[in-house]
Amino acid sequence: MNIQKQKEVIMEKDYRKKKLCICVATCNRADYSKLAPIMFGIKADPKNFDLEVVVLGSHLIDDYGNTYRMVEQDNFDIHTKLHTIVRGEDESAMVESVGLALIKLPDVLNQLRPDVMIVHGDRFDALALATSAALMNIRILHVEGGEVSGTIDDSIRHAITKLAHYHVCCTRSAEQHLIAMCEDNEHILLAGCPSYDKLLSAMNREDYMSVLKNWLGEGVNAGDYIVALQHPVTTNIKHSIKMFELTLDALISFNKTILILFPNIDAGSKEMVRVMRKKGIEHHPNFRAVKHVPFEQFVQIMAHAGCMIGNSSCGVREAGAFGTPVINLGTRQTGRETGENVLHVRDADTQNKIFHALELQFGKRYPCSKIYGDGNAVPRILKFLKSIDLDEPMQKKFRFPPVKECFSQDIDCILETQSALAVDLGGTNLRVALISMKTKQYGDWEFSLCMEFILLRKKHITGISTGGRVNPHEGVVLHSTKLIQEWNSVDLRTPISDALHLPVWVDNDGNCAALAEKKFGHGKGVENFVTVITGTGIGGGIIHHNELIHGSTFCAAELGHIMVSLDGPECLCGSRGCIEAYASGMALQREAKKLQDEDMLLVEGMSVKNEEPVSAVHLIQAAKLGNSKADNILRTAGAALAVGIVNILHTVNPSLVILSGVLAPHYENIVKHVVSQRALTSAQGVNVVTSELEEPALLGAASMVLDYTTRRI
Repeated sequence: MNIQKQKEVIMEKDYRKKKLCICVATCNRADYSKLAPIMFGIKADPKNFDLEVVVLGSHLIDDYGNTYRMVEQDNFDIHTKLHTIVRGEDESAMVESVGLALIKLPDVLNQLRPDVMIVHGDRFDALALATSAALMNIRILHVEGGEVSGTIDDSIRHAITKLAHYHVCCTRSAEQHLIAMCEDNEHILLAGCPSYDKLLSAMNREDYMSVLKNWLGEGVNAGDYIVALQHPVTTNIKHSIKMFELTLDALISFNKTILILFPNIDAGSKEMVRVMRKKGIEHHPNFRAVKHVPFEQFVQIMAHAGCMIGNSSCGVREAGAFGTPVINLGTRQTGRETGENVLHVRDADTQNKIFHALELQFGKRYPCSKIYGDGNAVPRILKFLKSIDLDEPMQKKFRFPPVKECFSQDIDCILETQSALAVDLGGTNLRVALISMKTKQYGDWEFSLCMEFILLRKKHITGISTGGRVNPHEGVVLHSTKLIQEWNSVDLRTPISDALHLPVWVDNDGNCAALAEKKFGHGKGVENFVTVITGTGIGGGIIHHNELIHGSTFCAAELGHIMVSLDGPECLCGSRGCIEAYASGMALQREAKKLQDEDMLLVEGMSVKNEEPVSAVHLIQAAKLGNSKADNILRTAGAALAVGIVNILHTVNPSLVILSGVLAPHYENIVKHVVSQRALTSAQGVNVVTSELEEPALLGAASMVLDYTTRRI
C-alpha cells in the first residue's frame, strides 16, 4: 500500500470515529411511527451521525396508501426504494417477499456500508433486513425486541433478536425476556417506546376537532365514534376472517360512526378486504374506510375515541396512554402487557359476544397508562448509539444466565424480588436507600457521594422525593421551599435518567409520604386518606379513590399553608397564620429561642451546652418536665394543626388521617380532641393515627418505582 493510500485509510478511520453511519429501513406505516422519532433525533445531530433511509415493503404499494410519502413529507432523503412485496396476500407470497428482499438488499447495503442498521419489530420484511445485515457483518440495533404477542410475529421477533447485536426494548418484562434469551445485558437498553415521545407531546393538542371532522365528518363529537383496526392472524387465517366478519356485523348493529382502517399486508388481508366490500363497508353511512392516517392525526383520533376495537398492537400499546377503552379480539395481542383499559375477547366467535363487549367499553374512560414509555425514549436511544464501540468484535456473544428452578408470575413474588433506589432530598439532609418489599438499606450521604452511589446502581430504577412544588410528569422542581434555596425549574429527572438509561421518578416529599403509607403503612387498602408530615416544615399528600391528587398546577396537598389565623405568625411562604408557621419544627424552634432569650426555657433536669443550638427538641423536653409556657406553645401548635385537619376533613372527607414525621406523636392526642370538638358530626368518626414508617419520603420514592416495575401504576 502506498503512502497516499495509507493516509486515506487513516483519514477514513478518523472520520468514522467522529460519525456513526446509521441506516434506518422502514417497511410499513406501523414501523415508521416508531422509527420516525429516532430518525428525527439522528438527523438533528449531524455532528455524531449520518442517516441513510431505505424504504421497502408495503410503503410502496398503492392499495396500502403509498405511505412512503410520509417519509418524504417529513423531509427525509430516501436513499433507496426497494419493491420487495410479491402480491398475493397469502403464506407463499410472504415467503417469496422475504426472498425477493434478500436478493435486492445486498446491493443497497454494499453501497451504503452503514455502521449500524436499525430494524424494528416483527414483520417478515424486518426479518429479511436483519438476515441481510447479519450476513454482511453490519451491526444491528433491534427496536421493540423481547415482547410477546401471541402469533407467528413472536417467532419472527425472537429470530431478529438472535441476529441483532444491540436491543432497545420498551418494558421491564421485555428486557427480562431478552436476558433470558441469553442476550448481553450490556447491549440492552430499556428506553420505552419511541412513538410515545411523539404521542405524549401530541395528545393534548387543541386542534383535535378539525382532525376528527376531516376523517369522520362534520357531525362527529369526541367520544362518540369507534376506531376499528383488525389484521389477519397468519397462523389461523380462516378463523381470523370469520372473526372479522362477526366484528363488522356487530359494528353495523351498534350503529355508531366508525373509522375503519384497511388491514396490513399479511396473508389473509385480501380475503378481509373482500369481506369489507361484500358488506358494503366503503359505502355504508356509518363507516369511514381509509388506507392510512398520518400518525399525529391518528393519535388525536385514538385519544378522543369512544372505543377502539380490533387486534392491532396500537390498541394495546398506544391507546393506554389516553385511557381509551379497547376491545382486543382473538389471540393476536394476548401475550402483551396491557393497562386496565383493554378488554380481551379471546374467543370472538359470536356477533353477540362482540356486541356485548362494545356495550361494556364504549364511552368509558380509564386511567392513563404508560406501561410502554414515559416520552423520553429517543434521547436514551441516541446516547446508546453514541456508546457503540466499532472496535468491538463483530461476533456477538451470548450470555447464559443461571436457570432458576421455577419462574412465578405471582404478583407477591414479583413485589418481593423487585427493588428500587430511593433518594430523599430533604430540607436538612440527603438520604439514600435501596428498598424492596423485603429489605431496606439506608444511608445519609453528601450529594456527590449520593450521585456516585446512584451511578453504581445502574440496574435499579430511581425514585426521588424532594421538597417544593414538583411536576412529576416532567421530573422538574417548579418551585422549592426556602429550605432548599434556588431550586426553581430544576430538571432532576433528565440528567439522572440519561446517566442510567433508565426511568427516573420525581415527586414532592409529602406526596411520597402518602404513597409510602398506601404501599407500606396504615393506608394500605384504604381508598381515601390524608397523610400530614410534621417535620422541619409541614406537608402532606391526599389519596382519593386510590389515586394521588396532584392538582392542576401540582399545588394540591400543600397542607402546611392552610391558613388557620388571619393575623398569626409570619410563614416562610410570605403569608401569615399558616399551619407551618405554628406547628413545624422551625416554628417550634423559633418559639424555643424566644423562651431561651427570656431565660424561660430551661427547667430542672435540663441543660443546653454553650455551642448547642436551641431546637424544637428542647421545647418538647421542657414541656415534658413541667415548663407550662413550653407546654402552652405545643398545645397551640397542635391546635393549629388540628384546625387545619378539620378543614381538610370538610374538604375531601377522608376516612383516615395519618400523622407522619418526628412531631406526630406529640400532636396525635390534641388533634383527636379538636376533631371530636370542632368537626362536623359526620366527619368526627375519622380515624387519626401516627405513622409507623421509619422513612416515609424514601419509601414513597421507592413505591413509585415498585408500582412501575410491577405494572401497578
